[in-house]
Amino acid sequence: MPKMKSHRGAAKRFKVTKSGKVKYNKMGRRHILTKKRKKRKRQLRKSAYLNSTDGKRIKKILGRH
Repeated sequence: MPKMKSHRGAAKRFKVTKSGKVKYNKMGRRHILTKKRKKRKRQLRKSAYLNSTDGKRIKKILGRH
């Protein structure tokens, strides 16, 4: 069976770590930053990990199952 192509949009947004977790950057930090509080902008800088259910879906479309 031929290998499926990975979803290129997802490949640009998510990375799979060595331990198998799916890492992503939080949304909401591109523009319209003046109305957002300093604390919120600071929290948006950090990357986060998907929960296991969503992680499985993303790994599937990335071709890493």
